[in-house]
Amino acid sequence: MDRCMTGPSGEVSKDEISGASIDFDRLAVITERLASDTRFERIEEQPEFAPDRIVCVYGSGFYPSSVHHARLEIVWFENDDFSIHYHEEHENGTFNHRWDRHPSDHNARGHVHPGPDAPTPGIDESHPPDWRDVLSTVLTEIEERQRTFWTC
Repeated sequence: MDRCMTGPSGEVSKDEISGASIDFDRLAVITERLASDTRFERIEEQPEFAPDRIVCVYGSGFYPSSVHHARLEIVWFENDDFSIHYHEEHENGTFNHRWDRHPSDHNARGHVHPGPDAPTPGIDESHPPDWRDVLSTVLTEIEERQRTFWTC
C-alpha cells in the first residue's frame, strides 16, 4: 500500500507529543496486519476525530454486557515513538491504559499510564525496539485484561 507521509489535508505535520512526523506508512502496515485479526470488529484509518491514528474497535464478544465499547488507538511516528491508547466504556465509567514512547516532562521516554485511569505521570517502562514486538506486548496485556472479565 503506497502512502505519502502527509495528513488528511496534504500537509506533512510534526506531532507535539513526539516532535516527529506521523508515520502513515507504518500505520498502513499495522492496519493491514490487524485487519485479519478476528478480535477487531473494524479498523478505522485516520477517522475524523483522530486523523493521526488508526482506531481498532474490539468485538463485543470479548466483554460482558457491562462493557459497551472497547477500542485501541495507535499513533506511530517516523522516529519510532508511539502512543497506544486502550479505552473501554462501561455502564459506570471508563477504563484507560496507555503505552508511550516519546519525549516527556513527566516520565522517561518509554513509559506506561496504567489503568484504570491512565494517570500522569505514568510508570517508566522500556518497550521493545521492534514495532511488531510492541504490538504483541500490548495485545497480550489487553487479552489478559479481557480474561479477567470471565474469571471469578
